[in-house]
Amino acid sequence: MNAMTAENLRSAFGGESQAHMRYRIWADKANKDGFPTVGRLFMATSDAEEVHATLHFKALKDEKGDFSVTAGAGFGLGTTSENLQGAINGEIFEVEQMYPAYIAVAEMQNEKAAISAMKFAIAAEKVHAELFTKAKEAVDGGKDLEAEKILLCPICGFIALADEHDNCPLCKAKRELFVEY
Repeated sequence: MNAMTAENLRSAFGGESQAHMRYRIWADKANKDGFPTVGRLFMATSDAEEVHATLHFKALKDEKGDFSVTAGAGFGLGTTSENLQGAINGEIFEVEQMYPAYIAVAEMQNEKAAISAMKFAIAAEKVHAELFTKAKEAVDGGKDLEAEKILLCPICGFIALADEHDNCPLCKAKRELFVEY
């Protein structure tokens, strides 16, 4: 694998791994603040970020050894509204800046596994930003997010708030594989 694509994948792996843990912490805060559905959304998205980190790790299959991994990450525990804004900011950064640049490099270097992993991630991150925005609007209005089910595609990290898909719209995985929160 080309060095620049490998470095970008390691950075993406680091960022997704940090988001995975940050969202777990923020889920606990949302639950304590009386927003259990927002807590479930944070947990589902945490698991989606683990899916993305795993895709990046697997794309690095031939890379072995110790590497410094540099990834931007938001830190801090605020109110549920503040945490949702932090999540929105992180997802938008990945969609508008990080992944487009990393995908461009991978395409230039013809790194097919990296391109696939990052394209699934960017598509799912767009949905995550939309869902976090919807959740923040509810919380800022003093309400919890309205969703009986939160569904995660364990193949690509897509999240839905209802049983509206027979297959994942991103990766085409069967609905039966979705994890419910």
